[in-house]
Amino acid sequence: MRRRARRIWVLLVALAASLTVFLPATPAAAGTAWDYPEFPYAPTTYSEPFRGQFHFSSQSGWMNDPNGLVYANGEYHFFYQHNPHGLAWDTMHWGHATSTDLVHWTQKPIAMEPGVQPGTLFSGGGVVDRDNTSGLKTDSLDPIVVFSNTDGVSVYYSNDNGQSFQAYDKGRKVVTVPDGVTSRDPKVTWDAARHRWVMVFWSDEGGNGVSVYTSTNLTDWTFASRYHAPWLFECPDLFPLPLDGDTSRQKWILTTASSQYVVGDFDGTTFTTDQSTPQTMVNGDFYAAETFTDTPDGATVQMGWQRGNQGSTWTGDASFPVDLGLVSTPDGPRITRTPVSSLASLATSPQTWTNEKVTASGNLLSGVQADTYEITAQFDVKNTTAKQFGFDLHARSDGSADRTVLYDTAAQTLYGHPLKPRNGKVTMRLLVDRGQLEIFADDGLYSVADTVNFDSSADSQGIRLYTTGGSVKLTTATFTRLNTSWGTGQSTLQSDLSGPWHAAGGAWSDVSGGKQGSSGGDGFYLSNTSGGDAVYQGDITLGTAQAAGLTFHANASGAGYTATLDRSGVVKLWRPGKDIATYAMPITGSRAYHVTVRTDGTRIRVYLDNAATPVIDATDSTYASGRFGANVFNGQATVQNLDVGDGGFQAFASGAWTPVSGTWTVTPAGLRGSSSGDGFYLSDRTGSDFTYQGDVSVTNGAATGLTFRAGADGAGYTATLDTTGVVKLWRPGKDIAVQSTPITEGRTYHLRIRTDGARIRVWLGSATDPVIDATDTTYTSGRFGVNAFGGNVVAQNLTVS
Repeated sequence: MRRRARRIWVLLVALAASLTVFLPATPAAAGTAWDYPEFPYAPTTYSEPFRGQFHFSSQSGWMNDPNGLVYANGEYHFFYQHNPHGLAWDTMHWGHATSTDLVHWTQKPIAMEPGVQPGTLFSGGGVVDRDNTSGLKTDSLDPIVVFSNTDGVSVYYSNDNGQSFQAYDKGRKVVTVPDGVTSRDPKVTWDAARHRWVMVFWSDEGGNGVSVYTSTNLTDWTFASRYHAPWLFECPDLFPLPLDGDTSRQKWILTTASSQYVVGDFDGTTFTTDQSTPQTMVNGDFYAAETFTDTPDGATVQMGWQRGNQGSTWTGDASFPVDLGLVSTPDGPRITRTPVSSLASLATSPQTWTNEKVTASGNLLSGVQADTYEITAQFDVKNTTAKQFGFDLHARSDGSADRTVLYDTAAQTLYGHPLKPRNGKVTMRLLVDRGQLEIFADDGLYSVADTVNFDSSADSQGIRLYTTGGSVKLTTATFTRLNTSWGTGQSTLQSDLSGPWHAAGGAWSDVSGGKQGSSGGDGFYLSNTSGGDAVYQGDITLGTAQAAGLTFHANASGAGYTATLDRSGVVKLWRPGKDIATYAMPITGSRAYHVTVRTDGTRIRVYLDNAATPVIDATDSTYASGRFGANVFNGQATVQNLDVGDGGFQAFASGAWTPVSGTWTVTPAGLRGSSSGDGFYLSDRTGSDFTYQGDVSVTNGAATGLTFRAGADGAGYTATLDTTGVVKLWRPGKDIAVQSTPITEGRTYHLRIRTDGARIRVWLGSATDPVIDATDTTYTSGRFGVNAFGGNVVAQNLTVS
């Protein structure tokens, strides 16, 4: 979205600023790498007035243009322009939500933040690099590659399914335009016929238009052509569609932010069309639409921004996703828009009418009361005497209604826009949400998106089917209630356990650190996954709670086993009515503890903080299997990374590891550390002369490394990888040796350290020669550990020999 051309949304910003703002009084601000990604959202039930129940809106804050719409690794990803700290446009971030069906959306942490990723982070597109044409893939998941920035395009990519993004080459602008020319809004698609990528972005070079670039690897781009058009302003999209479903008659569509479009051809370098004026795809409150790439069924799915919707904690929402088609008409090829079929997953209680005469004196829907719903109706207008007919929505007994959808038979308009009968019939489909109204007609050739503040109170949920000036025949009509789509996913809890999750006591909400439970007594949060013998692990932060832990072999109410951390100073394995075993040790509320439970028949072992030896080894035969989940008791605690299996932090045998500053948790990918300054995670194993090695990476931020010969406070030597481009051996107060080497965020590097008395050598990767060979006599022996500095880091596969 533009920064300078504000005329489209300045009124909305002013209106939003005038609202009573219930968001925290936090100014719009850039983020920091060490606590990225942030989740700055207060809890909500999504039941506020005017909040769409099947239209996506951000959990809080401002949203505008859809960005980087992709289907990747089994999920649809909806990114969007976002100010999470206020109700007006400011300091653009990329918000993020995911869905498996395009209907049930789950808010996710911020995808990209100014201050973490370089650039303006304005609107852009995204693709899934399934064939790793970019060479950016580092793990088993297909990279999500997105494009943003102004006056030149920057590339950002994610190898963890959108949980974090890195900037390619530190955000270097890989596509540039002449000096003094404004450009923005890159959109990329795959040109299957020529086996390469195509990018379009808007610029004002010589007037409004798009520049077309091509690439084989997503990082090196070649100018191909320029398409000028005065109507072509902002947020272009270029994509192919088969004409009338015939894949041998493929046409290319070029659209702009206002939903105007032309149909033409693309030869791999140049877009051409014989259409002198553009068509309008959608009338009403609809802007900056974008299509998904790489959908599983090959469908072209589109979502746009509805600017007018707002509430006490959010501004803006997305239009309901539609499948696009292209059909022949007497006026040439035209776009059709059809709501995605998965909308049916929300449908309940359908009612149908057929062959009814509609007059001014009656109302076929007089007994229907509804808040969110769908109406499909077909009218035979060949012999109608009605001057007008239609629906009053959210009607009241006093005759008023929040909105009227009216067909004018003389003007042949629906809702004020032209709609000619087809074979003597008028068919319309209405999607009615709490703050949105979308109308589809003429087999998808007609689309309207509107923002309507519907009154959802009980006495304002009527529907009137009416006529004026005569009667009309209703061929068929179906009314269907649409349930809410919210609340089916996990926003911040990372887990390989299947849902739906449910609370059995207590209140459970999403926070940056995971799932936060609050309960006066025992509260449980339980997955839908059950099991018997297993390894179950997770991170527990007590916060204010008296106790919290991992629950397993449980029924739906939480009755089963729980391995608990209790601030009274014990680790406890218990079941209802019995404390099976306890282990005394200090427990604090401010740090995360990693708890692992291993069950083998009646034997239950509990491990703490990645130690090789259990703190509890007990037997009990009461519960043989059951659900996995978490528990909180008497206060507020946070759980994270609830996973079943042997994955996790793979390291040399040690007692419990100890955090020294920073936050340290364990994911299936390994140990994850976050620290604003120097943070250490230390084992209790010590050594003098040895070979110490492991795999480390900086997800986002400054530096990570392996620490050795260290004291309990982390003071010792550290071999560091720094994203400024150096490998460094240092100790407190001194950089012993520095070697210039490119270090890329998100990439895993193998570090190997060998000490022989005062001599310290450091190898990077599989190189034969060390990158550092130095001497220092300050520390002769001490602990092994991991360091994080000014960012998020991951460590895995640590060995000492």
